[in-house]
Amino acid sequence: MGKQVEAHDEVEMPIKQHDTEKDKSAKELQISSDGLIPMDQLKEFIEGTIRSKIEGSSRSSFTYSKPYTPRIDSLKMPMGYQPPKFQQFDGKGNPKQHVAHFIETCNNAGTYGDHLVKQFVRSLKDNAFVH
Repeated sequence: MGKQVEAHDEVEMPIKQHDTEKDKSAKELQISSDGLIPMDQLKEFIEGTIRSKIEGSSRSSFTYSKPYTPRIDSLKMPMGYQPPKFQQFDGKGNPKQHVAHFIETCNNAGTYGDHLVKQFVRSLKDNAFVH
């Protein structure tokens, strides 16, 4: 079982470069040769995304783009998988606690790695989900 957990410690995420000063100062993600990002960096990425949505954005966009690669988008959940009921985050409260609770809830339901990325959007509501 230890090997299984290790195999799921990294997930694939796209890296988007933006021209704002805030984004330029963001810590660069360390990507493995397999194109995976360590779980702690994924958490920081998610928290930063939530934080920037809470603080508001100076630019508005009416187009939606998924924050992950087409490979992750095409992932299928295992046959018979029942998604857990997520505690939804509305932008109020502690984003770090939300991310920790989200990961624990998913792991308890047998969801690991790249599937976490695809499921995360289901844990957001209201202002936290505004793109």
